[in-house]
Amino acid sequence: MTNLINTMNVRVLLIQVKLIKEEFGYDDGFNYNKESDFDAALSKSYFPDGIDVYLDNVGGKMLEAVLNHVNKYARIPLCGMISQYNKVWTEREGIRNLLNMVGKEVRMEGFMLESYWHRFGDFARDMEGYIKEGKVKSKNKINLGIESFLDSLSSLFSSSNVGKVVVRVK
Repeated sequence: MTNLINTMNVRVLLIQVKLIKEEFGYDDGFNYNKESDFDAALSKSYFPDGIDVYLDNVGGKMLEAVLNHVNKYARIPLCGMISQYNKVWTEREGIRNLLNMVGKEVRMEGFMLESYWHRFGDFARDMEGYIKEGKVKSKNKINLGIESFLDSLSSLFSSSNVGKVVVRVK
């Protein structure tokens, strides 16, 4: 997983950075809420050799900083931009350095699950094998009862959860 940043699990708590490194096998990560200068963090402290793959679900200033540090032929799958969700489109942060993608031949592409439903059977079969082999690990938080729905939902936006949040309703 060299030069891979996945900000989905690198949020507020230091324990999450420890988790992605020790349990999930990532090279490194950082808490972007505690860094004041993303460019400095990416180049000096965490990814001095640049970034080959960046799974983006944050967007905004984080994506802009990443584009300053991508390697040639880097790939950036986009699965969300949580930093922009609660903003009116006229208040959303623009990415000012998209030109970096041209010179380094970076590929950035959004994806939605619905476009891949036809492959779900293959995915489930492959993922079951990866989980059994220990190649893929996950953390789950299971909340009981429909009354826990709002707290469960808000935990996705407050970074108070680690991993998947499930509401079990009987």
